[in-house]
Amino acid sequence: MMSRAKLASMLDHSVLRPESREEDVKTACKLARELGVATVVVNPAHIQTVVADLKGSVVKPCSVISFPFGLSTTETKLSETRNVLIQGAEEIDVVMNFSALRSGRQDYVSNEIKKITETAKDVRKGVIVKVILETCYLTEPQRREACLLAVKSGADFVKTSTGFGSAGATVEDVRLMRQVVGPKIGVKAAGGIRTTEQALQMVEAGANRIGTSSSLAILQPLST
Repeated sequence: MMSRAKLASMLDHSVLRPESREEDVKTACKLARELGVATVVVNPAHIQTVVADLKGSVVKPCSVISFPFGLSTTETKLSETRNVLIQGAEEIDVVMNFSALRSGRQDYVSNEIKKITETAKDVRKGVIVKVILETCYLTEPQRREACLLAVKSGADFVKTSTGFGSAGATVEDVRLMRQVVGPKIGVKAAGGIRTTEQALQMVEAGANRIGTSSSLAILQPLST
């Protein structure tokens, strides 16, 4: 059984519902600090609050880009990336244009991810770039291709889902993604992970980050 502290260090605590209030974000930051999770993930409008509330903490501020559909133009994604990083985000989760991928426009997808990754790393040294594939809308060959494009374009992580699609993370998807990207690229499982058992299954399948809004429920059963 994994220790509570170890699993906590793999959790990205998410506050991404559109109805979330400033108060909800602040509460999430307080909980994240107490639990010692990896990041707090919010929409760009809330990143300043998270940066301020996590100051001096081991927990990193993270923002999503072109969330949840990935259908912003490349220029808009680049602008959003610059903006959240300048405000203090240390990690970003970018939604891949999976519509373009499904349309056979692999070069477009690859070039967009590359531009975003290069821009992010120019703006903030050491930033972590995660690419959300939204696996529920992709065939298995497309999932493989999406992983390869993300790695080729310089991303640090591939991520299963936004949590707002028709389905979330599955053990099978995580296992496939880990197989494709190899041991050096991160794999983040997200979407519908609410229990300790689910989180540990994802880790066993190859995930080294877990996106969830249920961090406390996941960690409570574990010993320190």
